[in-house]
Amino acid sequence: MRSLLYFLLFLILAAMVTTLAIILGYEGPWYFAWLIGTTMIVLVSAAGGAMLDAQEEQSTDATRSASDERQSV
Repeated sequence: MRSLLYFLLFLILAAMVTTLAIILGYEGPWYFAWLIGTTMIVLVSAAGGAMLDAQEEQSTDATRSASDERQSV
């Protein structure tokens, strides 16, 4: 039963995509590129933010470790 539901879902999705492609005509590739490009910009920005947070946390941990070592000596 689950396979049938997936099949129907993908069939409806394919019909919607085909209809959209017919309506857009030659402008379809531009919209596709815009959609993919916008998605990639958002994902790259999120990855950059995550990397920045990780670097700041690592820097803070290193600073704390150094100050703890100085206090124990």
